[in-house]
Amino acid sequence: MSVWSIVVAAGSGSRFGGAKQYEMVAGRRVLDWSLDAARTASDGVVVVVHPTMASVPEVLADAVVAGGATRSASVRAGLAAVPASAEVVVVHDAARPCASPALFTAVVDAVRAGADGAVPAVPVADTVKRVDDAGTVVETLDRSGLVGVQTPQAFVASTLRRAHAGADDATDDAGLVEAAGGRVVVVPGEAGNTKVTDPGDLTVADARLGGGPGSRRGSRVGLGFDVHPVSDDPARILVLGGVAFEGERGLDGHSDADVVAHAAAEALLGAAGLDDLGSQFPDTDPTWHGADSVALLARVAGLVRASGWEPANVDCSVVLDSPRLSPHRAAMQERLSAAAKTDVTVRGRRTEGLGALGRGEGLACWAVALLEPGAGAERRRS
Repeated sequence: MSVWSIVVAAGSGSRFGGAKQYEMVAGRRVLDWSLDAARTASDGVVVVVHPTMASVPEVLADAVVAGGATRSASVRAGLAAVPASAEVVVVHDAARPCASPALFTAVVDAVRAGADGAVPAVPVADTVKRVDDAGTVVETLDRSGLVGVQTPQAFVASTLRRAHAGADDATDDAGLVEAAGGRVVVVPGEAGNTKVTDPGDLTVADARLGGGPGSRRGSRVGLGFDVHPVSDDPARILVLGGVAFEGERGLDGHSDADVVAHAAAEALLGAAGLDDLGSQFPDTDPTWHGADSVALLARVAGLVRASGWEPANVDCSVVLDSPRLSPHRAAMQERLSAAAKTDVTVRGRRTEGLGALGRGEGLACWAVALLEPGAGAERRRS
C-alpha cells in the first residue's frame, strides 16, 4: 500500500515565542527530526509550512505547501499535494521531534490491518478533574478508560479525504475521522514523544535525541562502494573524480559512471543514515541520464548538511591497474573537494592482475567519510 506523510509545520509559534519547528535540537532542526522519521515509513513526504516559508525548499520533503489559518486547514493543504494514488496518509506534527520511526511503522501497520485510522496513545497518569468557568471542580473522571493521544496518526487515504471534505476543524485528524463514522484504533505511544510547547521542552528533547551513549552528536563514519563495467560504446569517455581521461575507455552507467564520485556520495549518505544513491537519483528517472556525478555529489553533501551533519573528510581508494591516476589526482581531489565542500583525497590501488578488475573489465572504488555534528549543534536558546 502506497504511504504518504504530511508533516504539519505551519505554526507561527506565538505561545513559544518564535517558530519552534526551526529551533535546533541535538544538532538538527526540530522539523528535520520529524521529516526524517516520516520518510522511514513513507513513499513521499509533504511538509506544510507557514505561507512566508512556502518558497523555501526542504530537501527532506517531496513537496512544500503553504498552510492555512487552522491546523485542519493546513492538513487539507497537505492532502491536496498528496498523490491520488496514495492509499495510506500519515499526519504528524513537526513539533514532535522525538517520535521514532518505529511509531510511524506501528500506526501504518494498524491501518494496513483494517482500521480506518490509528493513533499512538499513552495512559493518563494523573487524576483528571472537570472544572467550571470559576475553577471549581465539578467532576472527577475515571482515568482507566482515558488515554493521551499523540502523532503520527495514520488513516486510509480516502477516509481522511472524506473526513476533511466538510472543511470542519478539530484538534486532531482522528477526531474528524471519528465524527465521520470511521473506526480509529490505538497503538502504544511513546512516553518520550512529547510536543515542543515552550523553550524548556527543547532541553528535554535535546537530552532524548542527543544525550548519552550513541549520541548523534558524536562523529559518524560511512563506507561507500561503487563499481562499473567498461562500456562497449567507443564514444563513452572515462570520467573519474569529475576529470575526463581522454583516450581511455569509458564505463557503462546511467549517469557518467564516475565510480569515485559515486563511492564518495555513498559514504556520505551512509554516515548520515540517509537513503542510498540509487534511491536518491534512480536510474529509472531520465532526469539523471548522463548526469555529472560530481554535481550529484554536491547535492548529496547538501542533503547531509540539511540532516544536521558536517562532512569532515572523505578518502577514496580507486581499484585499477590502468590508467595511472597520479597525473590526474590533484585535479580529481580539487573537483571532489569543491563539490563536497570538504577535503576529499584520492589514491589508486592496483589489483596485481587478479579478478575481473585485474583483467580490465571494470573499475571500482571504496570510500570512507567522516561526519561531525553540523553547525549549531551546541546552540541553545538564551
